[in-house]
Amino acid sequence: MGNTYGNLQKVRDGKRTYAITPHIPGGFVSPEALEKIAGVARKYHGVLKITSGQRILITNLQDEDLPAIWDELKMEPAVKSQNSVKNVEMCPAAFCKRSKHNTMAIGMKLSKKYQWEEMPCRTKIGVAACLNACGGIYSKDVGVIADKPGMMVVVGGSAGYNPRIADIIAKELTEEETLNLVDSVFKYYKENAEAGEKMGFFIDRVGLDNFKEKVLLDVKLK
Repeated sequence: MGNTYGNLQKVRDGKRTYAITPHIPGGFVSPEALEKIAGVARKYHGVLKITSGQRILITNLQDEDLPAIWDELKMEPAVKSQNSVKNVEMCPAAFCKRSKHNTMAIGMKLSKKYQWEEMPCRTKIGVAACLNACGGIYSKDVGVIADKPGMMVVVGGSAGYNPRIADIIAKELTEEETLNLVDSVFKYYKENAEAGEKMGFFIDRVGLDNFKEKVLLDVKLK
């Protein structure tokens, strides 16, 4: 494998160790995949960490072992480049008693379409099935939140060095309208943001009203 997608961890006493993070769509992992992850961790003396992004990080690995580990896992890396869609986080939706809509379907559609897509800056998407917005949807660059009247799209959230609560762009949308609006948001962002500019910073620079006008322009809402 050309790129081993290993992240250098803290160097202790001159010893370098690495971590990898396999892609687990929406955090829903099969028993077979879980067994593979456990198996390579055991074999290569890895340490497992459940991440905030609904994935499992395998750390304490040696650089020379990474190609063999990826070959044994037969899984894609969660992150392939820095400035891209890093993950699409989802709540349990169909399995939750509070769910107002089975947002697992729209979440997987967004994951299949946008995972690894290049963006002006690192980007996260969140999807939740009710207004509790489990998964920190208001801290995501793009979020979809379901309620009985329909879905809501929020944008510009961040929980990092410069925390920011996402802005509401539209409410009471159908699934089709939601997908179209997310498409429009990313199109406008990719065409107009500066390199390295987070979605929230971009919105603050162009103005929320202007941003909403631009992204809603080509989206037909009922």
